[in-house]
Amino acid sequence: MQRDGEPTFRESVDLMFNRAVQLMDLGPGLEKKIKVCNSTYTVRFGVRLRGKIETFTGYRSVHSEHMEPVKGGIRFALSVNQDEVEALAALMTYKCALVETPFGGSKGGLCIDPRAWEEHELEAITRRFAYELIKRDLIHPAQNVPAPDMGTGEREMAWIADQYMRMNTTDINGRACVTGKPPHAGGIQGRVEATGRGVQYALREFFRQPEDKAAAKLSGGLDGKRVIVQGLGNVGYHAAKFLSEEDGCKIIAIIERDGALTDEKGLNIEDIRQWMVKHGTIKGYANAAYVEDGSVLLEADCDILIPAAMEGVIHMGNAGNIKAPLIIEAANGPITFGADEILRQKGCIIIPDMYANAGGVTVSYFEWVKNLSHIRFGRMQRRAEESRHQMLVDELERLSADKGLGWTLSPGFKDKYLRGAGELELVRSGLDDTMRTAYQAMREVWHGRGDVEDLRTAAYIVSIGRVAHTYISKGL
Repeated sequence: MQRDGEPTFRESVDLMFNRAVQLMDLGPGLEKKIKVCNSTYTVRFGVRLRGKIETFTGYRSVHSEHMEPVKGGIRFALSVNQDEVEALAALMTYKCALVETPFGGSKGGLCIDPRAWEEHELEAITRRFAYELIKRDLIHPAQNVPAPDMGTGEREMAWIADQYMRMNTTDINGRACVTGKPPHAGGIQGRVEATGRGVQYALREFFRQPEDKAAAKLSGGLDGKRVIVQGLGNVGYHAAKFLSEEDGCKIIAIIERDGALTDEKGLNIEDIRQWMVKHGTIKGYANAAYVEDGSVLLEADCDILIPAAMEGVIHMGNAGNIKAPLIIEAANGPITFGADEILRQKGCIIIPDMYANAGGVTVSYFEWVKNLSHIRFGRMQRRAEESRHQMLVDELERLSADKGLGWTLSPGFKDKYLRGAGELELVRSGLDDTMRTAYQAMREVWHGRGDVEDLRTAAYIVSIGRVAHTYISKGL
């Protein structure tokens, strides 16, 4: 949603790119090569539904093929348009470079309200859209690999994968044509939670750095921090759940499209989620105060603000009133370019979307690798790991008995130590490592250069630099 006097989402991405590039020494022409979108395919197709032919418009945009396949979600929303898809594709390029997943950037969208259609109708629409893209190699394990985004999930990815395999019956790597599939259909454990989990790991890494906490005028760890989450979709729900259940954060407000819930003592995220699943709304939830105009809570007093829904929710109209000293962008582009300027001048620290919500593409990468290797993570080594640990525990206990030391292992240690890592543990470990490494690369630029004042510019400098190096090494 564009507001008067503010750049569009796409212009915001371009302006942020420009701000970073001014601080870099890219060769002539390379800046433009990296910035522009390589290609956008627009498809208009008909599906016979409810006794007539309905026509739909969809897009698949490829921003950069410096590495292939290109990667990026497919969103189903009425707001989908070419500019938005191209901006999101650019963000994907930079995001993949920042977290070192070997993909170029892409994005897709279908202009549709998924809630307006029955499941079997949505399947027919999704399969037809997929057919149009597959036959042009815009869905392909080696060229273009989509994933879920707003309005899509595991179900839609399973339909797309099945459609690809129907059209490419001899492609042994067919399942790798799309990520975010259900685990029983070639997916991976931990993919659904991945973006929210990545937000948690990003905040943990931020709070490990005394210098960075001080910049946000915060102290201590995550325990007891007051958090406001905007959007309780897949990303917001998982981020809020993990931060409250595992890190001791107090989620004092949840903002949704039909109002907000608030409680200073901390909300029960799982309870609210179950209510929403059952009733389709947060209205009527009894264990918290309801606020009709949820957007006012973006401006409420808190330690951490997590916008996890739409782009542009923090804009020039409300940025001046935002009190949170730390904002982590769990959504794509929730802060407009104008708002970013205002917040930075106020001293607000922003952990940028390019980094903060990269958990999804990171675990998508693991799923793609799993599909290409045709074996789940942990299958080969898990039991070997367990038996080695068992040998060590047995030997320690034998020594204790032999010497009459009466020495015993602390309760619970044995269970934890003897359990080998399965797929979920390995996925979480890989994601945690990725988020830590990427954060270190960003903060090195943030603190190491006098001309870089914020994490977003640092993130762009790191990622654009990596894309540039790839192009140069290709001889371009």
